[in-house]
Amino acid sequence: MNNKLVSVIVAIKNEEKHIGNCLESIKKQTYLQDFIEVIVVDNNSSDKTKEISESFSKGSAPLNLKVFDKGPERSAQRNFGVEKSSGEYVMYLDADMILDKNVIKECVEYINENKNIVGLYISEIVIGKKYWSKVRRFERSFYDATVIDCVRFIKKDIFQKIGGFDESMTGPEDWDLDKKIRSEGKTALIKTPVYHNETEFDLKKYLFKKAYYARQFDNYISKWGRNDKDIEKQFGFYYRYFGVFFEKGKWKRLIAHPILTAGMYFLRFMVGVKFLRR
Repeated sequence: MNNKLVSVIVAIKNEEKHIGNCLESIKKQTYLQDFIEVIVVDNNSSDKTKEISESFSKGSAPLNLKVFDKGPERSAQRNFGVEKSSGEYVMYLDADMILDKNVIKECVEYINENKNIVGLYISEIVIGKKYWSKVRRFERSFYDATVIDCVRFIKKDIFQKIGGFDESMTGPEDWDLDKKIRSEGKTALIKTPVYHNETEFDLKKYLFKKAYYARQFDNYISKWGRNDKDIEKQFGFYYRYFGVFFEKGKWKRLIAHPILTAGMYFLRFMVGVKFLRR
């Protein structure tokens, strides 16, 4: 395989419960560690997040890791991480994500073999054993490589060409980046997953986070226009409540899992209420 340096950008703030698992999963990648660098960008954590991160650059098998300080939001943190990176490819993660051991290897192989690909989606699986965590995992499974998703592994020169994340947004900046990436070339989906450890579901915290992100939606819509095809899907009632769950034969999964489907539509309704009240 034609090995290329991959820069993994992790934006963090008060993630002492998760960052160790995230970095450990990077350490266990089957892709050669000599071709992985990790850029951790901390936003003034008040717990042990930064110390735990720095510990992974020490010991008998240290990560090629650097820790920086930057705020005020994750879009700025991620852009700063890319600025400090040296890789040909960049991959961005949240601290509560855990990589399957083959993810980076498969991403590099795919993008090396398909030169017209500028960015890759990575299938995401929500971790959790309780009912609402299962509902979130079920819902998230419908979004892979749709306009509800966002590329996570990107050619660095393309990322720089489009100006990276829009730092005026927190929440829809992922969708904004995805639109810009797709305008530069083709994208594809890697099904080897990243696991999202959202911890056992807390409805109150979930809706608070959604309401926080929704504050920036008007800026995002204004930037691209209400008649933009992606905007119509991302904010339109039909696609968000039916289209994305029915297209390409996915409706069969709704029928096969009626209890999870009921829970998913309850969450969609509650998020919709938050959106309308923004």
